[in-house]
This record gives sequence, C-alpha cells and structure tokens, in this order.
Amino acid sequence: MRIKNSFLIAVATIILVSCNSNKKKEAAVKEPYDGSWESLQKMPVPDWFNDGKIGIFIHWGPYSVIGHRKGGRGYAEHVPKLIYTDSSYYYPYLRERWGAAPPEFGYQDIIPEFKAENWNPDEWAKLFADVGAKYVVLTAEHHDGWANWDSDLTPWNAMDMGPKRDIVGDLGKAVKNEGLKYAPSYHRERHTSFFTKKQYVVNAEPHDDILEEIKRNPEAESLYGPFGFSKEAVDEYVARWKEIQEKYQPDFLWIDDIPIFTRDGNNTQVEPKVFKPEIQYLYDQCRLMITDFMNNGKEKGQEVYVNNKGANRNWPDGVGCLEKDNLKLEVIGPKWQSCTTFGTSFGYLENDTYKSIEDIIKEMVEVISRNGNFLVNIGPKADGTIPEEQLERLHEMGRWLEINGEAIYGTRYWKENHQEKGHLAFTTKGTKLFAIALEKPVNSIVIEATKGWAENEVKFIKLLGSQAEVTWSMTPEGLEIIPPADLGKSDYAWSFEIATNSEQHAPNAIQSDASKALKGTKKVDLDGAH
Repeated sequence: MRIKNSFLIAVATIILVSCNSNKKKEAAVKEPYDGSWESLQKMPVPDWFNDGKIGIFIHWGPYSVIGHRKGGRGYAEHVPKLIYTDSSYYYPYLRERWGAAPPEFGYQDIIPEFKAENWNPDEWAKLFADVGAKYVVLTAEHHDGWANWDSDLTPWNAMDMGPKRDIVGDLGKAVKNEGLKYAPSYHRERHTSFFTKKQYVVNAEPHDDILEEIKRNPEAESLYGPFGFSKEAVDEYVARWKEIQEKYQPDFLWIDDIPIFTRDGNNTQVEPKVFKPEIQYLYDQCRLMITDFMNNGKEKGQEVYVNNKGANRNWPDGVGCLEKDNLKLEVIGPKWQSCTTFGTSFGYLENDTYKSIEDIIKEMVEVISRNGNFLVNIGPKADGTIPEEQLERLHEMGRWLEINGEAIYGTRYWKENHQEKGHLAFTTKGTKLFAIALEKPVNSIVIEATKGWAENEVKFIKLLGSQAEVTWSMTPEGLEIIPPADLGKSDYAWSFEIATNSEQHAPNAIQSDASKALKGTKKVDLDGAH
C-alpha cells in the first residue's frame, strides 16, 4: 500500500512539475517585449521567413513617372532629390520634357501623372505566387514623402491624389488572398534631409527653389518637409508607421538604413553611443516603435519580424535580420536578407542595364545557401505595368524554382556553403543534402566535405527535374557523382538531392558575428541606399 501511495505521489509530483514547466513556457511565449534592445534581441526568426526564402520587393511611386537618371544607371527613385541637388542637369531635362522646371514646376507637379491606370493588384499577386515568392514588400513611403496608402496624416497620399486608390491596402488584400505574407516598407527615416542643401544632418535647410515652391503652394510643405530632425518630425515619423501598422497589420517591419545614426556628430557604432538630443530621441522612439510592433504581433498571434539594414546597422545585432542592398556574404552569416535588383535601379528606369538570368539564379542560390533570403526587386512603370525585362526574369526564376524548389524552400545551411571545383552551393533539409551545381555539370563531381563518410551513409541520389539515373560512389576523396547525360528540365543551375542517414544541417557553421560576416562581402551599391 505504501509503495502504491509513494508511486501515486511521485506521479502527481511529475505531473505538477510538468504543468508548472509548461506554464512557464507559455508565460515566456506570451511575455511581451519590455522595450529594451536586450529584449528585442531575443526575437525569433519566424518560420514563414526562414522557410520562405523568396520575396518580391516593389519600388513604386511618383518617381516612377520620371523613369530617368543621369548616366542611365543607378537608383532612379532618388531622382526627386537629384532634381534639386543636380539642377544643372535635371532642370534642362524637366524643361525639355515638361516645359518648365523649379520653382515653376517641381516634383509636386509630377505627382498627378502617377495614375496607376493599368494596375491590377490581383494580377500582381497571382504573378508573385506563380513565380515562387512567399512574401511581398511594397514601398509604403519612400524618402520623397509620398504615402502609397489611404492616410489621414498627409494629403499627399495615393487615395486623395494620383491613383486615387489605396495601393498598400489593395495589394495587401490581393497577396494575402494568395497566401503570401505582406510588408509595406517604410523609408521615411531620411526624408527630413531629402529636399535640403545638405543630407544627413540634424539641422537641414531646404533648397531655395523648394522654399519658393512652398511659398507659391503652401500645401507643398507637408510633402517636402519637415526639414531637419526635431521631436515633432520624429513623432510624425512614428505616427505614419503606426497608421500603417493599425490599418494593414503587416507581417514585417521593413525600415531602410538610417544614416543620421552615424553622421553629424552621432555614432551608434561606439560604446557608449554618441547622440545629439534629437537623434537620441529618434533612436529611442525607433526602439519603442519596434517593441510596439512586436508586441502587437504577439497579441494577435501573428509571427512578425523586422530588418536591420546597413553596414552600420540601425539596431544592435540580433534585432531582426541583417540586410544590405545586393548583399552577397561570402560566409554563412546570421539570418540575413539581400535586397536584390534585376538591373541597376530599384525604381523604374527606362533602358536600365539588366543582369543576366543565369547570374540572377546563381545569386539566388548562393544567398540562400549562406542563410540568406532573396528579396528581389521590381520597379513598375507609373501606369502599373511591369517592364518586360523584369517579367522575363521573374518567370525564369519561377520556372527554375518550380523544378528545384525542394532544394530551396524550407532548407537550412550545410557545414560548407561553397566548393570551387564544380562551382557547388549546398543546402540541407533533414537528412537530405542538396549539392547545387552553378555551372553545367558535364564532368564528375567530388564533394570534398564528404571525405570520410561511411560507405553506407548515402541511400540514393537524384537530379531534380530529371528522370535519368545518377551514378555515384564513395571514394577516399569523398562522394563522387557522375552527372547523367540528360540533365533534365533545369537550366542555369542543377540540384542533386543526396539522401543520407544523418542530419545534415550544421548549426555551428554560422559566423554569428555580423561585422565579421560582412567583411569581404561582394556588393554592388550605386547610391548608398534605396
């Protein structure tokens, strides 16, 4: 009887401890972020982001009307600023095209031509889903002060002017109907010195012609201004994001890099950090804005995430994913994302110079093999049509992913990310290893990092997109694969699926120090940030 009672007490104790443990776990999950960077550094990477791998970025706004940049290369979405900073070139261009230049005719006067008259958000969303994207990032507001949503905070918005449509809202509904995640991106962090004589300074003065435009049309001040950083400007910055958050419930808070954090006497890259009072306030408000966004997601049971942009990261490492334009880490880094252009511009640029389809596929594979996500950008025309060159690349990317998606979606990095001989990249999924050949595999391939594998480690090997048998053998140098003569349906890169007896993901292969991971990166950056 005593034994039975002791047993029952022991079982009850185990159950009680287990229940308390589960309650603690539940409490930890439900516990809100407390407003500190340390708390935010604990944010998990959502499964949808870690597994989805492929996103579509969209730079679209009144700057798309212009579609031109001096020299024919670079970030065309910066031209609203360049009109005034490089007036010797752009004023004659505006006079030739529109018959006038500032202050008679400025950026504000181009906005009515942004009509989106041929735009169909459902068609866009279906296209994005068809080409294999799992999330969509649309510019809600760029540096120019134009709001692509139905805003109650500014008259310069897409519902009241230009398209007379809620672009952010309409596209959000469409992409969510396709099962995709959605993120209206926010680039207003540098707006206060976008139309000023000096950039990235606390006290910024507008161009003389901007002041004259405002004098002639006082409403233009709420487009071009505020000028310089102040408590009021920062509060407006936060309020606009809060409006986006409340109206559209984004899955991701995407913010461009914030140059003022390391300019004009400010420096977040040293300890203790150095701030002018206005920028200390901005830094603090950004932290609270991110906290509110993350807690809002928790309350709604929504897995949300943020980015940490720039070589000089906006926030402490670990707060969101590492990110830069056209970023190519040469190592396996902490979770990161490359905002990748098809050409030289993010916004629409007529006759842009485009990367080859082969280079885009290779770049995508390398990014993903190194723990990155591939956020590839399109720059639609002002009427809402997507340039043919971009459509072609999207469709080819989708075709490749349709064949090789098993080696991309839901994968994790291996212990090696690259092998020069054979130009191989690697991904893993459970006990599967994917060796992706980034050059046509016509000769035998020996995977050097498998040297020492047991004879029975490999179960079978197949080539995705091909029905042909793949010959292989274990050699003293490692696993040797003899590619079949028929390489199947794939082009540009070829994925060998290797079924093994062991878990292939190697968590410790990561370079967790972001600064070290960024050293030696290959990067094409034509205008700092987009």
